[in-house]
Amino acid sequence: MRLTPLTSDLLLLIAAAIWGFGFIAQKEAMDEVGPLTFNAVRFAIGALAVAPLRLFIPRVKSATSPEERREERSLLIRGSILLGLVVALASAFQQWGIVGTDAGPAGFITGLYVVFTPLVGLLIGIRTGVATWLGCGLAVVGMWFLGVKADTSGFQIDIPSLLVLLGAVGWAVQVQIVGRYSPKTDPIELTVLQFTVVAITTFIAAILIEGPEQALGIGRALREATWEILYSGVLAIGVAFFLQIVAQRKSPPAHVAILLSLEAVFAALGGWWLLGENYDGRTMIGCGFMLAGIVASQLPRFVGPRRSISPR
Repeated sequence: MRLTPLTSDLLLLIAAAIWGFGFIAQKEAMDEVGPLTFNAVRFAIGALAVAPLRLFIPRVKSATSPEERREERSLLIRGSILLGLVVALASAFQQWGIVGTDAGPAGFITGLYVVFTPLVGLLIGIRTGVATWLGCGLAVVGMWFLGVKADTSGFQIDIPSLLVLLGAVGWAVQVQIVGRYSPKTDPIELTVLQFTVVAITTFIAAILIEGPEQALGIGRALREATWEILYSGVLAIGVAFFLQIVAQRKSPPAHVAILLSLEAVFAALGGWWLLGENYDGRTMIGCGFMLAGIVASQLPRFVGPRRSISPR
């Protein structure tokens, strides 16, 4: 399949849907297993789910000379380790926060990485167009309507919400790192290696923090939270992260963040569909603002050529 900007956007929307519905699985799994143990198992499953794709998808070759191949291998190793450590921290903060936060609000707070991503980009010298900032603003307004109740006098962040917010900052950093390394490395190798780093580091942390009995009880975790772990490992980790890495070969980080922020909307849809939650007009207005943000971010594609903002 030829990867075009439109195809990239569709892949990102699929990833957002998988992650949005994944908040339900992540929340329910906490009744049976510790947050770090859960993360270690699902990232290990994600690596195992993506690795067999090498049998069907040829390796992406961008290097021709021995020197270029060595440089590409060096980028792959550095990118995998860096991504693995960032994702390990971001997923840990998010999962700790989900323990004390409902799945829907956790999805909305996580979606704030749509504004953190261009801010992180500015820190590393990546300029973002006006359309992207407009899309960010509309998306943040939408998440405000979604995440703050009508009778709330102010936005108060408790500790679980703060942890999810720290996770959102981590996901913004992850999007920028993927934007730097994805175009220069093989997506399958980058995905599998970063997941392996996450699984190993998180498993060590689980032993130290949650205790050996909890961390080593992987068999019990698989029995008691089977579908949650399989969904999170195979789809949310294996498939969705792989789609993101592939799609970002054709999309700049800030644009990617806006599309992926739709996971908050999908989290709300999942709560309505699977958990029987009801949403009022305020929620619908919030979804409308988020969709308006998506459309606004796409305007350059329709009114003229879009200037690349990928780091070089």
